[in-house]
Amino acid sequence: MRIAVTGSTGLVGESVVSYFRSAGCQVTRFVRPGKGMSLAVDGDVIAWDPVSKKMDASLLEGYDAVIHLAGANIAQQRWTLSYKKLILSSRVEGTQFLSEVISNLENPPRVLLSASAIGYYGYITPPTCVDESSNMGIGFLAEVCEQWEKASQSAQREGIRVVRTRFGVVLSRKGGALAKMLPVFRLGLGGKLGSGRQMISWIALEEIPRIMEHLIHKEDISGPVNVVTPNPVSNEGFTKVLAGCLNRKAILPVPSFMIRWLLGEMGQALLLDGAAVLPKRLMESGYVFRFPDLESALGE
Repeated sequence: MRIAVTGSTGLVGESVVSYFRSAGCQVTRFVRPGKGMSLAVDGDVIAWDPVSKKMDASLLEGYDAVIHLAGANIAQQRWTLSYKKLILSSRVEGTQFLSEVISNLENPPRVLLSASAIGYYGYITPPTCVDESSNMGIGFLAEVCEQWEKASQSAQREGIRVVRTRFGVVLSRKGGALAKMLPVFRLGLGGKLGSGRQMISWIALEEIPRIMEHLIHKEDISGPVNVVTPNPVSNEGFTKVLAGCLNRKAILPVPSFMIRWLLGEMGQALLLDGAAVLPKRLMESGYVFRFPDLESALGE
């Protein structure tokens, strides 16, 4: 099977590339050219520039699947006006360009797995749960996800199967939120954030490539798919489980006002807001989770 991956140098992208290569697939990475780099193919690499819309489209002919993960890191810095524009444009422009390229191929991929996020649902007050049939929420992330998903419509109009993978919080000791939390919790300095009642809908990094493989082969699935486990947990519950796995106490809560003061809108959206999101379509399609609960994921 031939698979092309954008965002291949990120946490999720590296895991996806490694998994499919280990499975014997031919995996090609999209890379953005640096200064002086020509737009040319080099082995298992395709150079593309979604901003200037440059790419040799013929290099994508005959692929079985494209997994599109590219986009600016939403947790890299405070959300200034300019960084919010980058978060949006890096997702929408790249997705639009890739969709247009794919839709004009003579032999396009059978499926485009295009990343999105559970931020689509906005903040949901517990104990309400949402799934793929639920309405769009409110807030910056919801608006980003809406435009992000609409950007792949050109491929869909050409009859290409498009799956919009709405990722939850990705848990990995290699990077992301968990990697930043571990040193603090190992020192016994961890604690709940704000009230601790906000829900965390999560997915183990090691689970994601298996879900991608499942979605590639399930040809009756298109549209939004929540990439989360069936067991969302409150921030307070997450804190207790993580501390327990490390044999530490978690007795130092972080007040909401401090998070807002330090991180602004980003802190509110990523740490204090949340939603209990269920993977209804994955479960209905017969997917079996390897890491369905926090204990199994954090113990890996």
